[in-house]
Amino acid sequence: MTLRLFIAAPLRSDLELALPAAAARHVQVRRLQPGDSVCLFNGEGGEWSATVSHMGRSEVGVRVGCHTAADRELPCRVTLAVGMPANDRMDLLVEKATELGVHSIQPLLCERSVLRLAADRAARKREHWHGIAVAAAEQCARTRVPHIAAVLTLPRWLSALPAAAARLLLSPQPDAQPLAGIGWPQPSVLCLSGPEGGLSANEHGLACEHGFVPVRLGPRVLRAETAPLAALAWIGLDTGPTDARGT
Repeated sequence: MTLRLFIAAPLRSDLELALPAAAARHVQVRRLQPGDSVCLFNGEGGEWSATVSHMGRSEVGVRVGCHTAADRELPCRVTLAVGMPANDRMDLLVEKATELGVHSIQPLLCERSVLRLAADRAARKREHWHGIAVAAAEQCARTRVPHIAAVLTLPRWLSALPAAAARLLLSPQPDAQPLAGIGWPQPSVLCLSGPEGGLSANEHGLACEHGFVPVRLGPRVLRAETAPLAALAWIGLDTGPTDARGT
């Protein structure tokens, strides 16, 4: 399988390019040699063929070839707004949501959040999650990397929402309607899910005041990192085909 690399820079045919450090390490680990092929994408749509032109101790050069207008995104733009699960579970959520086609991820600080990030630590975590999203996009053949937003409190995020989007609140309430009953296709969806312990009653009510419709995924109680992934998988399967393949 051709190595795919994300390059956060403009690309064009016949460009001679020194790969960024992380991408260069990937090439070196795979033991590629001058003349070997790689695939580049920069998140602006499509992908570029390229050929390794130079291998140094720490520097790898490539020559960019032709562009292919590949589009492997979901027809529905899904934003997952999640009460951040603790430990490495948020890492898993970012990785798998990227594979499943999420458009953006909004990490939220909620009343019952175990993971509580502030200032510098929140910025470092955001950068870390972006790196996970990049690696997942490279692996799963996406041509765009999901946007990882800055950590916000739930009330602050709700107060600044865009008007045009379907709003779903993953809820354990018995009167929540089944996700399967939501009509598709929708051009964009905001999917809100709570942290460990779920949203508080006040937060649940506030979300509903902002137009969120409570929906349930089934009779079982899913973990904080599982519920948004299950919803995303349902939306993805209900709005467009996927190519299931191993690594």
